[in-house]
Amino acid sequence: MLRFTLHDAAGSREAAFGPAEMVIAGWAARDRAAIDHHIEELAAIGVPRPSTVPLFYRVAASTLTQSDTIECVGAGSSGEVEPVLFIHAGRPWLTVGSDHTDREAETYSVALSKQMCAKPVAREAWALDELAPRLDTLTLRSWIEEDGREIAYQDGTLAALLPATELLSRYLAGRAAPDGLVMSCGTLGAIGGVRPSTAFRMALGDPATGRTIGHAYRTRVLPKVA
Repeated sequence: MLRFTLHDAAGSREAAFGPAEMVIAGWAARDRAAIDHHIEELAAIGVPRPSTVPLFYRVAASTLTQSDTIECVGAGSSGEVEPVLFIHAGRPWLTVGSDHTDREAETYSVALSKQMCAKPVAREAWALDELAPRLDTLTLRSWIEEDGREIAYQDGTLAALLPATELLSRYLAGRAAPDGLVMSCGTLGAIGGVRPSTAFRMALGDPATGRTIGHAYRTRVLPKVA
């Protein structure tokens, strides 16, 4: 069970949320050139090209976490900042999360690599319907640690991605959105290329209001044994 502070025009309130279905929208950039760039970026580290775009990967709902620490086997995993949509009480909400992925496993199975890692999400969310008129203006950023200092890793706006509502509609294919559904809605290219880091910070910003939803976590590397 996750806990969110939900913000809408009526104010803020605490809510318990039980994730029941988790899907990750891959290759979800709006610009096909950007998709091709990300495909090539990952192909450079051995990741197979997708069969179609966008592509919806199912992972266990239990991978979602709001912890400040996750554990991964080996040092070859990294985060990806994403807008995260979830359905609660019949209404869509938007927060920020990380599609943390095992990059070594990704070279032979993208679906498996996503299932292998916890998916950190923030503890706040905004009502998606109230953001609709300015959704593209929202900013999406992440930072990692390298050589003992924090550096920018991803930086852009949601205009670079297919709208969350469109991705949701494509995935549902006519069925109603069930409470407990969570969708991670695509990521941005990495500044300097995809690479691992044991510290990851992310933020979703709304320039119109100055509000930000953020979360940071560290990765505890577990030893590989045979």
